[in-house]
Amino acid sequence: MNKINKIKFLGDMGISQRTVEWLRNQGYDIVHLREQGLQRLADENILAKAITEERIVLTMDLDFTDLLAWSGDAFPSVIIFRLKNQKSNNVNAKLENVLNQCQNQLLAGVIISVSDDTFRVRNLPIQ
Repeated sequence: MNKINKIKFLGDMGISQRTVEWLRNQGYDIVHLREQGLQRLADENILAKAITEERIVLTMDLDFTDLLAWSGDAFPSVIIFRLKNQKSNNVNAKLENVLNQCQNQLLAGVIISVSDDTFRVRNLPIQ
């Protein structure tokens, strides 16, 4: 089984359906909270769902960094987009770059903060 088949995603509410479709077209397993009627799910419960389903959280919400720091957990990995241009084509391009460079880290447990110019990887658990 190649790495692409191991990586599964959970799209938070800020993530566009176009990004979900793009990932599916790339062969990734992804669910979106909206598709499951979970639009109002609390962040703590989103993390619990991601852990149970072994999914990486895609989000625009900075609260996930604090929640993971407080929890001391080593999973789930979270990719946080901190972009001025949050249109799906820009998010997809940034995400493609991250996936090309960080698949092993994503499987091990990290927070990746994606900005307009670069991305930063922080290993979990946060000490």
